[in-house]
Amino acid sequence: MPTMDNNQNWVRLERMFDAPVEAVWQMWTDPELFSAWYGPKGFSVRVAEMDLKVGGVRRICMELQSEARTMTMWFTGVFKEIEAPTRLRYTESMCDPDGNILSPAAMGMPPGTPDVTEVIVDLAVRDGRSVMVMTHVGVPAGSAGEGGWTQAFEKLTGKLAAT
Repeated sequence: MPTMDNNQNWVRLERMFDAPVEAVWQMWTDPELFSAWYGPKGFSVRVAEMDLKVGGVRRICMELQSEARTMTMWFTGVFKEIEAPTRLRYTESMCDPDGNILSPAAMGMPPGTPDVTEVIVDLAVRDGRSVMVMTHVGVPAGSAGEGGWTQAFEKLTGKLAAT
């Protein structure tokens, strides 16, 4: 498993929200709320299953529909750390619809893309606002993965502002 100590191949994004930390936590841990914001622009979440306990499995399916075709992307992972409402850590891997992990190379990803990455979400209160720091270990800064997170967090900001 890559870690921030031995692999600097990671994205770190920070956002501030005018919403309680508990509301941000729910956006990450409630499958229905997660489905409302996760993924790059144009993508919807068809499946969001989360067994929110350490060792519990998560399974997500994102879908992009266009006139030419429908593209689906499946992800699975395991919750490694849950400290409600301030810290969430889970693994993430591309998978088939049954949750079987797929090789990134087989999915057309660049050489060296790890089979398993790790997402760490830290939440805190600063100056009366919620601060979210998300680190995705195994996804390089400046990559399409970082772009996808940036677009997803724009959607998250909109959902939190509407609550």
